[in-house]
Order: sequence, then C-alpha cells, then structure tokens
Amino acid sequence: MSQIRMRGAEVSLENPTLVEGFPGVGLVGKIATDHLVEQLEMRYYASVHCDGLPRVGVYRGGDRTVRPPVRIYVSEEHDLLALQSDAPIGSDAVENVAGCVTNWIVDADATPLYLSGLPAEREEKPTLYGVATGDAADALDRHDIALPPEDGVITGPTGALLNRAAQLDYGSLAVVVECSPQFPDPEAASVLLEEAIAPIADLSVDTSDLLERATEIKEKREQFAQQMQTIGQEESSQAQPLRMYQ
Repeated sequence: MSQIRMRGAEVSLENPTLVEGFPGVGLVGKIATDHLVEQLEMRYYASVHCDGLPRVGVYRGGDRTVRPPVRIYVSEEHDLLALQSDAPIGSDAVENVAGCVTNWIVDADATPLYLSGLPAEREEKPTLYGVATGDAADALDRHDIALPPEDGVITGPTGALLNRAAQLDYGSLAVVVECSPQFPDPEAASVLLEEAIAPIADLSVDTSDLLERATEIKEKREQFAQQMQTIGQEESSQAQPLRMYQ
C-alpha cells in the first residue's frame, strides 16, 4: 500500500519548497540534496512507502538506526522540505512513485524543485538551465536561470514527477546542470546549490566543504553512479537532447 508516513511532530510550513534528490546521472541531485540535509541539520520528517520502492533498510556508520531508503526531511526555519533517496527506482515503479509523491506534494501545498543532470564532457564550470510546469516559470525568470538551449527530455523518476505535475497543471520547477556522464559530480551539484536551489528557496548554502571533499565524495559514490549508469535511462534521472531520445 502506497503511503507517506509522518515521523515525529507536525510542523507549520507556508508554501514550502521541496528539493528532490532521486539518484540520476552524475548523482547531482542526490549529492546536492544530501548536502542540504546535512548542512541545514534538517529533521527526518516522513518515510516514503510508495508501491515499487525497494524494500530495504538503510543505516549509517556509527548509528544503529535503520530507515527506509526514501525519506523526507524538513527545516521549519527555512520553510523547506527535502526528499532523500538511497536507492535507484526500477522502471516498473516509476509511475507509482511519481503519483504517490506528487499527491503528497500537492497536499502539502509545496513547490517541488526537481534536479537533473545533462551528460556533458566539459573543461569549464558547468552551466544550467530551468524548465517548469503550471505557473511556476516566473521563479526561474526572477533568478535569471537560463532557458533550455535546445529541445530536450528528462527521464527516470524526475521525468515521471515532471510528467505528473504537467498532467495536473501543478506548479513545479526543474533545473538541469551539465555533469559527468560517468562519475559522481560534486562540482555540478555545487552549481545546482549556489545558482538554483539557494536563490529559489531563499537559502544561504556553503558549498566549500562539498568542493574540498570532492575526491572523497566521488570515491564513496562511484559504485552507486556505476550502478545508475548500467540500469539505463528509465531508472536514471537525466536530461538529454530530444533527438537522442527519439
């Protein structure tokens, strides 16, 4: 049975932003969301039990507590929610997960900020652009987030969430950043945080630690990134030119 179960005390939020961190190419959304949860000391708020999610228990080094692989965290101070995921989502579960999570987002009156990587070989700082559903595009204009340079498609769980938001004509934002097609990309995640997540959610986010620990993060997440690379585009959230998808 699909459900999102509250953990601990209810909070009072006013038009919160929800940052989505399902794993995808470069793990950019996951790295950015994990960093946000840690730096803002966000509280574990809800466990996500949508049909099709892996039935596994996740624990951390130095902590005996086991939790589900997909969770929602909250910062009442920042009017912020974050969806953290420690497992890839199978293609047969994507539709159920997107519907389950979207229903909760709508009930919470939250504006979702979806994150995706665009595989790219680059030598300079990664660039980003934004797209939207419903009436949310004004937020991208206010923060000078660029228009997409060409036709494209976003796949995986993030694409399914956007598809569901578009079906409902519900306001949602998506930011796409250039990233490594093969390896975890903390630099691209830091660009997401600095140039999109922080201004849109009105946050102050320090990414210096993320960049200083880039090698360590890459090593820890490389196996996960390789797993995402091998399971294919239906499971892995990523953006790509529309001509490559057709």
